Amino acid sequence: MFQGASAINLDAKGRMSIPAKHRDALAVQCEGRMTMTKHPHGCLLFFPRPVWEQHRDQIAAWPMSARAWQRIFLGNACDVELDSAGRVLISPELRAAVGLEKEVMMLGMGTHFEIWDAAKLAESEAEAVSGGMPDVLSNFSF
Repeated sequence: MFQGASAINLDAKGRMSIPAKHRDALAVQCEGRMTMTKHPHGCLLFFPRPVWEQHRDQIAAWPMSARAWQRIFLGNACDVELDSAGRVLISPELRAAVGLEKEVMMLGMGTHFEIWDAAKLAESEAEAVSGGMPDVLSNFSF
């Protein structure tokens, strides 16, 4: 299970260093082979390849009425691999699609990660908090 937030700076070529705590797990889980795709909330989804392959098969089986959503998820999917320095290259197309420039946040979301522009994530979280707790979480407590 991946969890936690990591602040990362993209290099000039658009490479992102994977934090050591996740790099080791990814090396074991998927031999450093991962897949990124666009999410309509304005972030990238970043999956270990075996996890992505399960989602990919489900998405490919969606009916024609969901073709636009297939394009978002499958049409933007990009396979990546850890390089010898523990980095992955985020394609220019994916960086542009979600506005990644320099400062990004990588969030562990259980089976996968979300990659956000740091400022956009802060705005999204502030908007969520100002909107109040959704009804579905009314019985949740720590």
